[in-house]
Amino acid sequence: MAQEEAQKTADVVVAAAEKPMTDKEVTVPPPVAEKDVTPTVASGDKAESEKEEEETVVAEKVIVPSPEELEKKALAEFKELVREALNKREFTSPVPVKEEKPEEKKPAEETKGEDKTEEKKEEEKPEAIKLEEKTDAVAPAETKSEDKEAVSATEKDSSGEEDGTKTLEAIEESIVSVTPPENTVVSEVEPMEPEEVSIYGVPLLQDERSDVILLKFLRARDFKVKDALTMLKNTVQWRKENKIDELVEEASEFEKMVFAHGVDKEGHVVIYSSYGEFQNKELFSDKEKLNRFLNWRIQLQEKCVRALDFSSPDAKSSFVFVSDFRNAPGLGKRALWQFIRRAVKQFEDNYPEFASRELFINVPWWYIPYYKTFGSIITSPRTRSKMVLVGPSKSADTIFKYISPEQVPVKYGGLSKDIPIATEDTVTEAIVKPAAKYTIDLPASDACMLSWELRVLGADVSYGAQFEPTTEGNYAVIVSKNRRIESTDEPVITESFKVGEPGKIVITIDNQTSKKKKVLYRFKTLPISDL
Repeated sequence: MAQEEAQKTADVVVAAAEKPMTDKEVTVPPPVAEKDVTPTVASGDKAESEKEEEETVVAEKVIVPSPEELEKKALAEFKELVREALNKREFTSPVPVKEEKPEEKKPAEETKGEDKTEEKKEEEKPEAIKLEEKTDAVAPAETKSEDKEAVSATEKDSSGEEDGTKTLEAIEESIVSVTPPENTVVSEVEPMEPEEVSIYGVPLLQDERSDVILLKFLRARDFKVKDALTMLKNTVQWRKENKIDELVEEASEFEKMVFAHGVDKEGHVVIYSSYGEFQNKELFSDKEKLNRFLNWRIQLQEKCVRALDFSSPDAKSSFVFVSDFRNAPGLGKRALWQFIRRAVKQFEDNYPEFASRELFINVPWWYIPYYKTFGSIITSPRTRSKMVLVGPSKSADTIFKYISPEQVPVKYGGLSKDIPIATEDTVTEAIVKPAAKYTIDLPASDACMLSWELRVLGADVSYGAQFEPTTEGNYAVIVSKNRRIESTDEPVITESFKVGEPGKIVITIDNQTSKKKKVLYRFKTLPISDL
């Protein structure tokens, strides 16, 4: 019985071995655990390996360049590309090529005919002759072993002959391709002087001023050197096509709408634009007049740019733009707003990184939806981050945040106008609480002429001034009787008083409204002898 059971078991095993296995029957061996295959590392080697990794990390941290180094490297690379473009005269004119002499140049048709004849003859040759000729063409410096390999190649089957023939043909084609045809004249480029290109009145690569300008183009393209070079070339071409250098000499006629006035707290020149002037039908009734304004606006921009200091990166080589939207045209004037979009795009493309700050003041509620579209045409995130929008109630405070009141024109809430007091004299700001009085003392130690100017934003207050002498027993002198100042009155109060003895001018502001008022004032004394 035991022998029979053993025989049955053997038969089952043999049958299983002869039976083909299906996909389900294939047994995949279990994966070996990582701990079983990981080589054992000695503690000393492990410590040394960890030390090397730490040193590598430290080395990587040390060699990381700073933003200043990256900027310097990008500028050096950009200057090299600009220099190469100037040498090749790529900014305004193509590179001239010397014409080939007809007698020395072989006609292209004749060359093509010869090539076709040779190809036809080559195709007509039997394969054996081809192989023999190509084998003979091998340099004599080849070794005997190479000769044996060439002979053995002829004894191979037909497929081997084709492979060997193709290989030799590839070698022959590569040799022919690098061999210049006979009687071929290589065109020569005449040596030329490097091109001289100026932008904003500054010659490129002539001095340090151009470095500041090139950095503007680099920043506008996020320090992508090739993109910055393309932008620079486009700007130079645009300036040439529009004759910008000649445009700055023309007369202007839109001073009320756009003008430069004063500087901000950091020293940047401020340019004001009044969008309410677009309502003037005499100036902006058709496309021709709009284009004339655009030319003048470019002219003003070019003049202001040329007055900037490009001597060093620390110099103030950009502007603060203040755009006043009081009484601006509505969104119904689509053609006008499309023109404004086109003008903004031109300035962004050809005057990059010239905006230190852009303030939009007196912005009405209806402009907010348009701003989403208007802001989309400004492609530079750096430019969009500099834009500030405020309504009428916060316009003056926003301007004074960046520009001192003595530098702000009267029409925009400041005190700057043609008066005996110089614009550089500091303005003092004060707050008058609701339903309260506020007094201002202007001292005068000697006999002099004391002049002052004062402004209450929002007005609707009472104003009065008198001189109070220092000597006891002397009477006070009324300089200005108390009077009501409405918001529609002259915004700036300008007065003077001839002081004959030491004392002070006392100004009283009476605010009986429920809103606080901001007061701006400044004063100056002149000796009697200077009058």
